[in-house]
Amino acid sequence: MISAQTSATHGSAPAHSSAYRSRRFMNWFPLGLTYATFYMGRYNLNVASTEIMTRFGFSKAQFGIIATAGFWTYALAVMCNGPLTDRFGGRRAILLAAAGTSLLNLIIGLLFLCGWHTKILVGMSLLYAVNQYFQSFGALSVVKVNSTWFHVRERGVFGGIFGIMISSGYFLAMTVGGWILAKLPWYMVFLIPSAAVAAMMVVDYFLIADTPKHAGHDDFDTGDATSSHEDKDKPIDLAYLIRHVFMNKVILTLTAAEFCTGFVRQGLLLWFVPFLKEVHAVQHGTTLFTVATGGITVGGICGGLLCGYLSDHLFQSRRPPVAFLFYLGQIASLLALGMTRNPQIAAFLIGFSCMWIFGVHGMLSGTASMDFGGTKAAATVTGLLDGIQYVASGMTGVFLGGILDKYGWGCWTYMIIPFSMIGAILMTTLWNATPGNTKVTLKA
Repeated sequence: MISAQTSATHGSAPAHSSAYRSRRFMNWFPLGLTYATFYMGRYNLNVASTEIMTRFGFSKAQFGIIATAGFWTYALAVMCNGPLTDRFGGRRAILLAAAGTSLLNLIIGLLFLCGWHTKILVGMSLLYAVNQYFQSFGALSVVKVNSTWFHVRERGVFGGIFGIMISSGYFLAMTVGGWILAKLPWYMVFLIPSAAVAAMMVVDYFLIADTPKHAGHDDFDTGDATSSHEDKDKPIDLAYLIRHVFMNKVILTLTAAEFCTGFVRQGLLLWFVPFLKEVHAVQHGTTLFTVATGGITVGGICGGLLCGYLSDHLFQSRRPPVAFLFYLGQIASLLALGMTRNPQIAAFLIGFSCMWIFGVHGMLSGTASMDFGGTKAAATVTGLLDGIQYVASGMTGVFLGGILDKYGWGCWTYMIIPFSMIGAILMTTLWNATPGNTKVTLKA
């Protein structure tokens, strides 16, 4: 075995060897890139929303049925698949997810290529739902694998760096997807992601290792919620989940906050393309469309890095305080987006809003889930947080779409803002919570 560290304590990060850091990079970088291609094969539906609604005569509520079917399938699947990923490992999970995601996008693209024009609503709802089932293993595998490779004191900054990889997924989906729709036949927005995911599946097969030990390095004490448990090496079971996850007040509060994040996140991402087109006359492939979609990527990167840095260096690896600040940022940016009548400002505010939204999402669903779930239950907690987030996301499909059909865009962001407010309030109840101090206390 190669030593993974030269020194370590339970409360501080170990001094990793250069060999360990290099091998860790070869583990998380392709894993993150794979997840980025998943976004390309998931949010292609968002990019193609106006094309699908126009081509097949769907109202916003009807298009929302497709999105809701996918969101709620993802929600159920990610909660059920969390314990499975904890038991069988992140490497197997990411390979299964990549195979399924690639296949489903290929099927959708080929059906449209062949002139599919009957029962589109039912067929797309079913196919997108199955695609989301396989996608649900993606986030679980990312958190599960990285929970064994990063000490708790390293995870905040790493969460920001990893956010760059995820944000590149939004670039692939939104910006590159917009270019594809503008330059190529529209069904290529499904076929190209299928090929990208398949290529990354091959890379992952050869590079991903579940733990440092599996890659020839020593495992180490990660300092998270399960690192001191006597049974941390035993397979996860229902009794463990009930005791350490489902009865944990911190995890349950984070779950409620992620419900709010889900409504805010998908409330913006699902509808910003038709919003820009109908309210500000911004079309696919134009400069302003690229500003908006590129802003999602840049905003996600800035939000992830800033959130992670502040958490580790200003708040001593406490996640709730910085999440609270970012919820406030959501409120301000969404309020401005709803009020502006300037297309340039609106395009900018899409990405600016995403900075605050993605910062919170990465901090809670990615970093806090590792902290409080620990190496043993990281995927289960991620599944719980991500699942409840997609329950809320499903409401932004049929529910929010129906409201937009009836009342128009004037109420759009004002329907989203209350969820940011609730999320901020919830974070004040966890102000001092850390893996070693899970007592829920109100902010002084």
